[in-house]
Amino acid sequence: MAKKLEITLVHSVIGRPKSQRITVKTLGLKKTNQTVVQEDNPAIRGMINKVSHLLKVEEVAE
Repeated sequence: MAKKLEITLVHSVIGRPKSQRITVKTLGLKKTNQTVVQEDNPAIRGMINKVSHLLKVEEVAE
């Protein structure tokens, strides 16, 4: 069974570089304190690493 990650946007993207804003949008986050669940794979992990200072990430047990 594949792992899943619960990703929450905890800081605003206002004033951040465009590449970081696009990365947050690609993760499926639009508003502060919004949470999404994504599959745990290298592409998602790379996006999380790029904007880790804006996010809170937890593993979800299914």
